[in-house]
Amino acid sequence: MLVHGFPETWWVFHKLIPLLSEHHRVFAPDLRGFGGAELALLLLGGFQSMVDDVHGELAHRGHPGVRASHEFALRAIDEGADTASELGRRLSVSKQGAARTIAALEKLGYVEREPDSSDGRLKRLRVTDRGHDMMTLGASLFDDVRERWAAQMGPEQLESLEAHLAGLAASRPSSVEAAARLNEDLGETPE
Repeated sequence: MLVHGFPETWWVFHKLIPLLSEHHRVFAPDLRGFGGAELALLLLGGFQSMVDDVHGELAHRGHPGVRASHEFALRAIDEGADTASELGRRLSVSKQGAARTIAALEKLGYVEREPDSSDGRLKRLRVTDRGHDMMTLGASLFDDVRERWAAQMGPEQLESLEAHLAGLAASRPSSVEAAARLNEDLGETPE
C-alpha cells in the first residue's frame, strides 16, 4: 500500500505503480479529502505528456530548447502582438517577462525585430521563416501524438473525450492568454 503525503494524491506514485505492479498487488488510495484534484492532475499529466513528446521530437528535428511558452508567444506575435508591451499584455506577463521571451526567441532564430515605418524608435516583432516552420512542425507533431492516442484508446473514445472536454470548457477562453496563464500556474517563467 502506497500512502501519499500532504497535499498530494495517489498521482505522486503514477510512475512507480506500474513497476511495483509487475510483482506485487498495489493499492494507492487517496486520503480522505485529497482525491478531488485527481481529474485535474490527470488532465495536466495528459497535456504534459503531449508537450514532452512534441518537444522531444522538435529537438530531434533541429529545434532544441523550445518550450510551450515559446509557442504561445509565437502565436501571439503572429496574431499581432508585435511589441514587447503588447506581447506582455497578450501573455499576461510583465513587459520584462515578455522581453526575456523575445530574447530567447531571437536567440533561437524564431523572431526578428524590425524598425517601425512610422516611428523609428519602435521595433516591431516578426516571426521568421524558421519560427513558422517550427510552429507548423509542432502542430503536425501534436497531430501525430493524437493519432497515437487514438490507436491506443480507440478513435471513438478519443473523439468522445474531446467532445466532452470541449463542452466542459466551452465557457472558458480558448486562447493564447489562457495558455499563458497555464504556464504561470505551473511556475514556468518565460526565458
